[in-house]
Amino acid sequence: MSKRMPKALYKSELKALQARLVDMQAWVQASGARIVVIFEGRDAAGKGSTIKRVSEYLNPRVTRIVALPTPTEREKTTWYFQRYVPHLPAAGEIVLMDRSWYNRAGVEHVMGYCTNAEYHRFLHQAPIFERMLVEDGIILLKYWFSVSDVEQERRFHDRARDPMRRWKLSPNDVSSITKWEDYSRAKDTMFVHTDIPESPWFEVDNEDKRRGRVNMMAHLLSQIPSEPVSREDIVIPERPASGGYERPPRDDDNAVPDYAAEVIARATA
Repeated sequence: MSKRMPKALYKSELKALQARLVDMQAWVQASGARIVVIFEGRDAAGKGSTIKRVSEYLNPRVTRIVALPTPTEREKTTWYFQRYVPHLPAAGEIVLMDRSWYNRAGVEHVMGYCTNAEYHRFLHQAPIFERMLVEDGIILLKYWFSVSDVEQERRFHDRARDPMRRWKLSPNDVSSITKWEDYSRAKDTMFVHTDIPESPWFEVDNEDKRRGRVNMMAHLLSQIPSEPVSREDIVIPERPASGGYERPPRDDDNAVPDYAAEVIARATA
């Protein structure tokens, strides 16, 4: 097992990588590039927390996170990839997919939410669909986050005990423990059919989340052909002299109560 990354070193490197991501985003806007980054992996593998760090300082108007809910009854009758197409980026946009069309190759297949015919059709069509995206100029990156069965179970117990994160646990998540080998086989089959030269899979060892996040972000930056973008300096103007405006009495406002004052009073009591 790799040595866990010290927290202080992780924080400093994380900030440096996030600064580079901001620069990369400026290039995406200036060049009109279109980027799709897919985050897949086992439940509790750390996909969501990595997406949070990637997007933390990025402009949400440029970088969007897509996490689609369960398909509606109507969506279930459409072409499988149809519900994902509207979320693809336009020029100058980045889309981070917290799970993606690969739901069909994983949870839908393992849990029996799709038929065998639908599953095999997906394995046939996914490479075709992705080649079309890449041929049209989209930069498509696919990351698979790996975690051991022991670490996954530990994270499940942590979530179950933490009221702030308990919402992350679902019946499907817990079933990952009893269906570990089924998910392993599904992942292996998915890689055989969809790890293609135009859009290969990149595996992230996320047993240590700090190392995994840093490794993933550094690799993402290495895959984008970005160049430095010159940005105009923004000059903050001096505030002009008052023109005689007078603010109405504060008593007329519906101000929120000063809860912070209560907190400070309790803390200093």
